[in-house]
Amino acid sequence: MKRPNPTVADLAAYDEIIDVRSPSEFAEDHIPGAINCPVLDDAQRAEVGTLYKQVSPFEAKKIGAALVSENIGRHLKERFLDRPKNWKPLIYCWRGGERSGSMTTVFRAIGWAAGQLDGGYKSWRSYVIAQLAALPAQYRFVVLCGATGNAKTRILQALGQRGAQILDLETLASHKGSVLGVLPDQPQPSQKAFETALLASLSGLDPQRPVFVEAESRKIGNLHVPEALIERIRHGDCATVDATLEARVDFLLKDYDYFLGYPALLASRLEILRSQHSRETLEHWHAQISAGNWPALVRELLELHYDPLYHRSQHHNFTGMQHPEVFATDDLSPAGIARLADAIAQSRTAQTA
Repeated sequence: MKRPNPTVADLAAYDEIIDVRSPSEFAEDHIPGAINCPVLDDAQRAEVGTLYKQVSPFEAKKIGAALVSENIGRHLKERFLDRPKNWKPLIYCWRGGERSGSMTTVFRAIGWAAGQLDGGYKSWRSYVIAQLAALPAQYRFVVLCGATGNAKTRILQALGQRGAQILDLETLASHKGSVLGVLPDQPQPSQKAFETALLASLSGLDPQRPVFVEAESRKIGNLHVPEALIERIRHGDCATVDATLEARVDFLLKDYDYFLGYPALLASRLEILRSQHSRETLEHWHAQISAGNWPALVRELLELHYDPLYHRSQHHNFTGMQHPEVFATDDLSPAGIARLADAIAQSRTAQTA
């Protein structure tokens, strides 16, 4: 009797996970820890697909079989000849079909106990979606709130360095969350890759301990925070950082210093605000960029855009803002951030003691 193919629940039982999809499919998202050994690269996959549609399935399969055989042979020689007889790889493609089946057949013929993931990547993707819908309900979130420039991400990371559990959404999303949050030369991951990384972070948390997270909107740059997670976060306790305007301006000038070398990027990002501010205001901000008048520009952006936006959204979106614990400061230097992290951690410890 034929054994059923392994499922996502069996991942840990295998020595290595091999993704045989094309490089572009792998780059969009993949099972954590998997290596990419395409049996068809992107160009070959397109070639076979075109033959299938424009000539015939038979002609496409002949060329496809030749290419798959050649690629599997190359992977064997370049990557797997040193694997011992008891090596146990798990192989997957898009839906657990011919691409992963071909490599699995060859590996089994050699003598390796290769497994073919049932349902392929699609089964992994279904698992991620289901887990992200269910897991957030297990956790108690403490939400770091405060207007833009209050160093919330740095405080969150300092809490993590002190042994607190954190969920750093902005780092996972490669974006600082605001209109100006794009990071030069650091593109955001795909939505699927973001959710895979998010699941990995959530799965490593202890439901018996609080999880610190920064207050975020439903979108971080181009990425959407899963609905179950954002709703759970918005019902968490709030710890609000309230730094002086001077401290926030000083912090932002350092935290966004890369814009000083990319003034054109900053100018292009400000254009997104054209529907919210007058033409005269935008022209004034562009003039400040041209003149390098950074402190005045940052102060005006806070006073005219970010602070009003924050006050409109926080009390509406986060239930914990009805009775927040407030941590005031005039110092957002590294030492000041460390003191804030200590104060917030000690406060939470006292509340749970």
